[in-house]
Amino acid sequence: MRDSMNRLAGVIGRRRRWVVGLWVVIVVCALPFASRQTEHLSGGGFDVPGSQSMQVSEALQNEFGSQADGISVLLKAAPGAGPADRAAAVDRVRREVATIADVTLPPPAALRARRQLQRTGVAVLALRSDQSSDQLIDSAATLREDLDPGTAVAGVTPYLVGQPTIWAGMQEISKRDLSQAEASGFPIVALILLVVFGSLAAAALPLALGFVSVLVTGALIYFISLQMTTSVFVTNMASMIGIGVAIDYSLFILARYREEREAGLGKREARAKSLSTSGLAVSFSGLAVIISLAGLWMVDNQALRSMALGAMTVVAVSILTATTLLPALIAMLGDRVLPGGIVGRVARALRQRFFRRRKIGAAAPGSSPFWEAWAARVMAHPWTAVIGVSTVLLVLASPLLSLQTGTEALAQFPEGGDVRVGNELASKQLGGGSDPVQIVATFPGSPSAADRVAVAAFVHDLGTAAGISSVAPPAYAAAGVLIQATPSAPSESDAATALVERLRDSVVPGTALSRVATVDVGGETARSHDVREQISGSMWKIVLFVLALSFVVLMVMLRSLVLPLKAVLMNLLSIGAAFGVLVAIFQWGWFDGFLGFEGQGALDTINVPLVFAIVFGLSMDYEVFLMSRIRERYRRHGDNERAVAEGLSSSARTISSAALIMTAVFGVFVLTGVPSIKEIGLGCAVAIALDATLVRLILVPAAMKLMGKWNWWMPSWLDRALPDFSFESGADPGPAEA
Repeated sequence: MRDSMNRLAGVIGRRRRWVVGLWVVIVVCALPFASRQTEHLSGGGFDVPGSQSMQVSEALQNEFGSQADGISVLLKAAPGAGPADRAAAVDRVRREVATIADVTLPPPAALRARRQLQRTGVAVLALRSDQSSDQLIDSAATLREDLDPGTAVAGVTPYLVGQPTIWAGMQEISKRDLSQAEASGFPIVALILLVVFGSLAAAALPLALGFVSVLVTGALIYFISLQMTTSVFVTNMASMIGIGVAIDYSLFILARYREEREAGLGKREARAKSLSTSGLAVSFSGLAVIISLAGLWMVDNQALRSMALGAMTVVAVSILTATTLLPALIAMLGDRVLPGGIVGRVARALRQRFFRRRKIGAAAPGSSPFWEAWAARVMAHPWTAVIGVSTVLLVLASPLLSLQTGTEALAQFPEGGDVRVGNELASKQLGGGSDPVQIVATFPGSPSAADRVAVAAFVHDLGTAAGISSVAPPAYAAAGVLIQATPSAPSESDAATALVERLRDSVVPGTALSRVATVDVGGETARSHDVREQISGSMWKIVLFVLALSFVVLMVMLRSLVLPLKAVLMNLLSIGAAFGVLVAIFQWGWFDGFLGFEGQGALDTINVPLVFAIVFGLSMDYEVFLMSRIRERYRRHGDNERAVAEGLSSSARTISSAALIMTAVFGVFVLTGVPSIKEIGLGCAVAIALDATLVRLILVPAAMKLMGKWNWWMPSWLDRALPDFSFESGADPGPAEA
């Protein structure tokens, strides 16, 4: 494989202008599609196949036509609004709804709303639709553009009400937050790169690759969204991960090129060495990240799968740009990527001032005297380091024991936002939740007189059940009946969820209707409950898949059974600590108001597997980069402690810089995102920061010192059976390695 990378480096070096030109063409072609990547994204994709909520959703779409409630428009008139203004507001809603396919405002409902608005100043216009839940979200997004909810017209303010309108509002906010995050993220990363590299040209390369990777991925997302239901959050996910990963991968390769140039290799040889070592490691670790994210496909949830696919796509594009475009740009820029200018001169002055007494040949080229001393101090007191760091991480992880998940989308919006205000007003007006519990009973044939008697009895009993505010008259279709009940609690509350569970587990099974028909309980509350149960029940599969994959990948690379086990356990510590921080902030409400944090009472259901898979995959980058360096040194001289010190000193600066960039990128989303995006950003930022500092720089060298020769234990028969990937290998010209 190293020979293949060497040949690739030679071809790219000779055809550098052709390679750069090809990428320019790709970027130019991708630009118009990337600008349209959000056009076909959906706030849906959360239906659970085979669930009762899915059965109800399909029945509403296929059998009941416009008999089912879809979304609602709430009109609130100011005291100064006259009768003509109030009537005009209802007419405006009627005109705008008429432009949307498969959504209607029944004339009797418009007439009732007109009278109610004149009499009380508040009216709810229930729209009817035979669209699926996902299609309703798109219709709600169109209505948001047309009605401009929250903005008064002639003294009457319209609001959109219902779960589909909440997701449509979420879609609008995520688009705005994405543009803000990208606008503020790139300058922060540029500053960090300038300090790290001490060269404007070198700092510009990783930044350019990050831009190209995100842009090309945006175009691919556009085409993916034409073929499958793709969540609106996929753009945030791809941008959040793509900026950090693309820059990290290019940083690893560029840092190795500079190291080899400083060691005396020529430009061509340094490019080949960097691509055959760090480039190969980047390809391998990136593939591991992709496969880790693929573990999310074990959950049959289209929204989760599409977000995973977006992240996998941007990682794949980042690998491609780092191993093709970056070497071509390095070949064109030459030594301009080496330290220079004011920043470079300041860095050299500091090194000469503090490290001028270092003996020539005391370490391999690329090693840092600071990190050499750091490794020596850590390994001098290994038990103190292991116990101390483990204690800190376990304390941070302790809130994880009380982890709860939920899907309260309405709580994601600011208190004064139109989405939140409208739904709260609707709850007061309707005397309960704005989304009805929808119950569909399907008969073997057309409903008989006895079946209708059973339906009537069921409606009567349902109207007297605890937690039900009102029940609409039953709507019959060819072989079924739709019954819609308004819960007395808000649709996303625990009480509404408990009502759905009670209806499914005890109320419905105990009725005569359940003996003559198949009865499914659905609606938005039921769907949210089904999603939570689906993901919670699938977490063990995701965890098992990711842990097993990580172990196998590291076993093949490191030729050891002990080191992969160590890595998996340490990754779990850092991830556990990150989840502990999330529970304390977003579930318990610590630091409410700080940096826009707002306690939600639970973590977003879908974020738990996302954060786990993302962080575990990204942690593989640092593990591969650090352990491949250590293994190289150990294979050379067989001294475990010396190999750890040399591997750490030659890679710690790059790992720390990469982690700082990744943390900064995730941190930007913490400052701009809605709570669910903040959770992902903060969880990943905390986990990466802990992994690259406490784990990689303290816990790893201390644990490897304690395990000694056992680090490299591997049964000979297994070693012969596994393929041999030797990353970061090659002759090291330093005299200490002779």
